[in-house]
Order: sequence, then structure tokens, then C-alpha cells
Amino acid sequence: MDVIELFKKLLEFKSITPNDDGAMEFIKNYLNDYEVIETEKEGVKNLFIYKKFGEGDHLCFGGHIDVVPPGEGWKTDPFTPTEIDGKIYARGAQDMKSGLAAFLWAMKNAKNFNGTLSALITSDEEGDAVWGTKYMLEILKEKNLIPDFAIVAEPTCEEVFGDAIKIGRRGSINGVLRKIGLQGHAAYPEKSINPIHKVAQVLHKIAGVDLDEGDEYFAPSKFVVTDIRAGMEVTNVTPGELKMMFNVRNNTHTDKEKIKNFIHEHFKDMNYTLELKQSAEPFITDPNTKVVKALDKAIQKETGITPKHSTAGGTSDARFFAKYGVKVVEFGVKNDTIHAPNERTGKDEVIKLSKIFKDVIEEWK
Repeated sequence: MDVIELFKKLLEFKSITPNDDGAMEFIKNYLNDYEVIETEKEGVKNLFIYKKFGEGDHLCFGGHIDVVPPGEGWKTDPFTPTEIDGKIYARGAQDMKSGLAAFLWAMKNAKNFNGTLSALITSDEEGDAVWGTKYMLEILKEKNLIPDFAIVAEPTCEEVFGDAIKIGRRGSINGVLRKIGLQGHAAYPEKSINPIHKVAQVLHKIAGVDLDEGDEYFAPSKFVVTDIRAGMEVTNVTPGELKMMFNVRNNTHTDKEKIKNFIHEHFKDMNYTLELKQSAEPFITDPNTKVVKALDKAIQKETGITPKHSTAGGTSDARFFAKYGVKVVEFGVKNDTIHAPNERTGKDEVIKLSKIFKDVIEEWK
């Protein structure tokens, strides 16, 4: 089975989060000479397959079999891979069954690896991700099987295949601020405390503001207001409370304490409450690390392109590897149609990706 046949087979599974639709069993049979550790909790399945070839490093490929619902607007059946003009259309074609097919094929066909080779695959990356990769890594820690290095095969390329790998990700901090006022009649504003008017006085000083300057790897952490609501949708009553929601995609220079201080600086003379929740931690892998250099070299060999090292985008399961000290990077196909109708990727991208992963394994030093 070549990598395109494997890719098409994976695309046929209706593996909408957290249902794997039998894909995990297929993968176990495909790599039937690898040892297996499985978990299933709250409907989420995880598969860890590994094989010890020698005493060297433990290199793990990370990925997810689950996809988002197809939605409307498809020109073809989203779970029947359809080839048009060298591109394969199906839900998950980019995110991320292309990466999954590429590293599974590479693991089956690569030779000469001196260490432990593994893959961690979950059915809950697109969902809450509580019982997915995060949970499986807890199990692997108990079994002393945490890898030294990891490559998560998320789609990372921007304009052309090979142009970007991710060596880190920003974190994500969600906030809810409640400005307490005093409800009253709109005709007598002096007898009430209108929280809308109070927040309006400082909104321009916080909305869209950079909380730090960033660095060579990270963009600045920006304060992004996502929702403001107050009142009862009437014109003659001023509200007693305003609720403002915001998000900060934070780099390593900004944390919850810094955001708390930023808010207090502007709201210290007002009656307010603040809730902050860190849903993902930022991380960075040194570009001189072995796994980054190995991937750079393999990409250059197969594409002739020197990839840029990026930390852009949202969160991924790479953050869970990083928490255990794993040197983790991400690389996959272009990401221009992820989660969209008519998601598709080029056959040539999948073939090149599989060769790159095979090169990384075989040339690992």
C-alpha cells in the first residue's frame, strides 16, 4: 500500500470527534509489528504504538484521527476521497489525515533507526482534548515512555509546501471582566452608575493593545476584546452590570499575573471582578535542537526550500508534549482549507511529506 492509498483509506473513516469509526483498529493492523498501548475514556480513544530498534533517542510522531463535522457547501461527499486535478478532496485532507498517513507510511517503510520509534494518535484533538493526547502522556509517564523528541504532523505550510515549520506556539488566556454599576432610569443618570459609560472611558486604552513587544520567535501578546454586553435591550433603563470577555494569545513574556495587573491599572477606581483562565501554555523549542535541524535538512532535501521557523496560529497537541520537556515541532501540508467546505490537499504534498518523515527517521543521528 503506497502512501496515497493509505491516505485515501484514512479519509474514508467518518471519524468526527471523538468517534474514530474503526480507524484505530486499522492503524494497529497496518503497523502490526509495533507494540501497542491503548486507552478509552469518556468516548475518547488513544493509541500509542512503539518499537525499539536500538538504544538511541525516542522519537515520537503525534497526530489525531478525528475531524470537525463537514458542514454544508461540499461539491463532493466529504467522506469519499475524490481526486480532482491532482488534489484529493475530503474532510480531514489537510487537518490532519495527510500528516497521519505520511508518518504511518514512513514508520512502516523507514530503515536504520537506532532508538525507539513511536506514534501517539488521539480521537479528541478537535474537541475538548481532556482525555486525548494529554491523558495518554500521563499514562506514558507512568510507564517511563515519554519521548525525547516529537513531530506533530499538523498542517503548517502557508504559501507553498515546505515553507514553514512550527517550533512553538502561543498560549491562550481567556478573561471575563464584570463592571458593577447601579441600575437606574435613563432620565436620571445622576442617580445611577452606568457601567457602559465607565468602561467606555478606558476601552480605547485596552482594546487591541500589545501587552509586550514579542521577540524573534513570538508576535506581541495582544489584548483582544471578544464580547461586551449589558442592559435589558430597552432605552429607558441604564444597566447595573457590564460583562466584557477577552482573549490574549500570550507569548512567554506575558502571563496571567501581568494581565491582572494591566486590568487593575485601568479599572482600579471602579467596582469590578475579573476571572482569568489559561487554556494553553506557550512554549518554544530551540531551533538548534536536533529535531528541528533534522526536519530542516529533510525539507531542504525534498523541496529545495529552507523553511521558516514559526509560532503563529492557535493551539495544538504539541503543547502537551512540551509540558513534559519533550523537544517538539510541527510540520505538515498547507493549511489553506482546514475546517472549510471542500477541504483538499495535493497528492504531491502527501508524497513529499512521507518522504521527509522517512528521511528524518533514516538520517537521525
